[in-house]
Amino acid sequence: MAVFDYRARKADSQQVNGAVVAASENVAYDTLKERGLTIISLEERKEGKIFQNPLALFNRIKVKELVIFARQLAVMINANVPIVRSLKILLRQTENVRFKVILSDILDDVEGGVKLSAALAKYPSVFNNFFVYMVRSGETTGKLDEVLEYLATQKEKDYDLISKVRGAMTYPIVLLTGVLVVGTGLTLFVLPSLLDVFAEANAQLPFPTRVLIAFVGFSKSYWYLIFLGIGALVFGFITFKRTKRGKQIWDLIKIKIPIAGGVFKKLYLSRMARSIATLLEAGVPISRSLEITSDVVDNFVYREVINETIGEVEGGNSITTAFVRSKYIPLMMTQMLAVGEQSGHMDQILGKVADFFDRELENVIANLVTLMEPVILLIMGGAVGFLVAAILLPIYNLSNAI
Repeated sequence: MAVFDYRARKADSQQVNGAVVAASENVAYDTLKERGLTIISLEERKEGKIFQNPLALFNRIKVKELVIFARQLAVMINANVPIVRSLKILLRQTENVRFKVILSDILDDVEGGVKLSAALAKYPSVFNNFFVYMVRSGETTGKLDEVLEYLATQKEKDYDLISKVRGAMTYPIVLLTGVLVVGTGLTLFVLPSLLDVFAEANAQLPFPTRVLIAFVGFSKSYWYLIFLGIGALVFGFITFKRTKRGKQIWDLIKIKIPIAGGVFKKLYLSRMARSIATLLEAGVPISRSLEITSDVVDNFVYREVINETIGEVEGGNSITTAFVRSKYIPLMMTQMLAVGEQSGHMDQILGKVADFFDRELENVIANLVTLMEPVILLIMGGAVGFLVAAILLPIYNLSNAI
């Protein structure tokens, strides 16, 4: 899909500017013609160039903005405000320029008779498959306000979870940054002054001091190699991760890495259970629910398990058939799914499973923060001890020699 900027004239000769998302220029032209516009100019936006696409860089749509959008739209629809008028109100109060452009295009589509779900589907980077399909189910069942309220709540939960993980990482990052700043200050400003004194006294320098001097000397002489090496590693990692094979390997590493792997596993399992439960509750068929969840989970390992499950379900087998074979699905979840199938309350059972993994995830993150504090203190103690030994030991030796 590409973005096309246009200038056009309405039936009353009023000139309008805007943007439309379409697969090609011809499709964009037809879309605008269907809206009753006479096209003056139509030009594809060059998304790949940084300076030609500042909106994507500086106006990224945040989760919080999606939460506000879904919740306020739900409130207005529940109050029997027409959807077109509701979108106009949301458009006027939206401050994010990029989101305003998207909402303007969605409003144009809805005014032209397009369903809200179809209009949202044009922006998969903002509204994922789960969001779009839930809105579609709400339109079908006449419960659009309830669905939007639920989506806002789920987005808030995701946002809270991400905030907790970031909060857990803030403390160790601040401590490590402090150690690096102090160590760099001592090495660059204190150590050079002491080296002149040691040189005049012809003192034998201790091993930690010699290591520190060698490191400082290398950093000063070959600092560009260090930056180039770090840059090459980062660029290589990003490039590798963008490949299909790289994404598969990275997804596998994320759930197998010690300690952090447990966090990722519970996150994916909770997301998977919650998505399937919600879609089933909205009346979406099991196979279609699994297809949508496969995109929502965003991990190759669990996506493969879900795709295998889709094949089993379409072949008339139980949903637990592929889950039992996977070592990445806990036995508890498989047994709960079996109970849900037998009782006919799969959505309720999966909702409880998701709640369980949410609580487990909160506990794991809390324990991880508690565990990281003494580990970081040990690292800091070792780093400070090395610096003290490298700087104070030669001073102590020099004073004894005198």
